[in-house]
Amino acid sequence: MNYLKKMKGGGQSPPQVGLQEVFWSWIGSFLGLGAVSLIHYKILEETGLMMIIGSFGASAVLIYGAVRSPLAQPRNLLGGHILSAIVGVSAFQWLGGQPWLAASIAVSTSIAVMHLTKTLHPPGGATALIAVIGGDGVHNLGYLYVVMPVALGAITMLAVALIINNIPKNRKYPESWY
Repeated sequence: MNYLKKMKGGGQSPPQVGLQEVFWSWIGSFLGLGAVSLIHYKILEETGLMMIIGSFGASAVLIYGAVRSPLAQPRNLLGGHILSAIVGVSAFQWLGGQPWLAASIAVSTSIAVMHLTKTLHPPGGATALIAVIGGDGVHNLGYLYVVMPVALGAITMLAVALIINNIPKNRKYPESWY
């Protein structure tokens, strides 16, 4: 019975944010994803390389919309994505013949690695999963996937977050680097 009571919840809903917060979150995510997308579509698309992956959308929510969250800090953003990319590529290379197993191992192991390294960043789980299910374009990159798109894309988004999140007086980013 206590087990089922846990599912009832009971906490309060998150507080409403002001329009200024909404504005700066929108501007940051537009510019951050815009920069990564521009590099991808205008410079790299013809090369077979890539700069944008789906998990960056979730990172944008954290680093532009939840700037104070421990999960949004630079250590988490960079470490979470990079370590998860390594885990994901490794899982695909070792277990790619069994994609269901490779996907499960990639995400579960990336969570464990992020916990152990204090770099928990939920989009990192998606980064690991993309390494397994991303198709030939991702698979052909091998460990280059860790550098590009993952590391360079995350660094680009971080640079924008550092600039944009510190423009308004009521925002500060990062809360900590380590």
